Amino acid sequence: MSVVLRNAQRAVPVRRVPLRRAVCALRAALGASRFDVGLVCAGNGLMRRLNGAYRQRPEPTDVLSFPFHRVTAGELPRPRCRDEYNLGDIFLGVEYIHQQCRATGEDFDSVLAVTAAHGLCHLLGYQHNTESEWQQMYRKEVEILEELNRLTGASLRPLTAGLF
Repeated sequence: MSVVLRNAQRAVPVRRVPLRRAVCALRAALGASRFDVGLVCAGNGLMRRLNGAYRQRPEPTDVLSFPFHRVTAGELPRPRCRDEYNLGDIFLGVEYIHQQCRATGEDFDSVLAVTAAHGLCHLLGYQHNTESEWQQMYRKEVEILEELNRLTGASLRPLTAGLF
């Protein structure tokens, strides 16, 4: 199935091909290749509005995920028809991420891939509201990023290390 990528901002250039490839590899590592996923690269204004509307935090953020299915962490959706082969949508706050990368010196494309991995885990029911949830999500992020690293030669790690 497909990864539909839309760049809805103009503040930061986004290298779409490597990002799409990374998301396809991460989706495969999750065992979810047969599911569609939407990926929107958003600026601070859109992320602020979405974060305010859905999380009551009217400030830009790095990633927001909107799952199509409600599943328990580690389970794949069980679609009943062709139209339900959809994981949902991930909004990457690329302007916010770019600002953070400039401040920390991290590689923008690498952080985009890691942030997309985090968003994909959210689409599949992983959360980080408690320490045990965070540990479960962190382990899954490590697992899928290790697969992406194996395929690309990168050395990506989850962004949420040390959250608790």
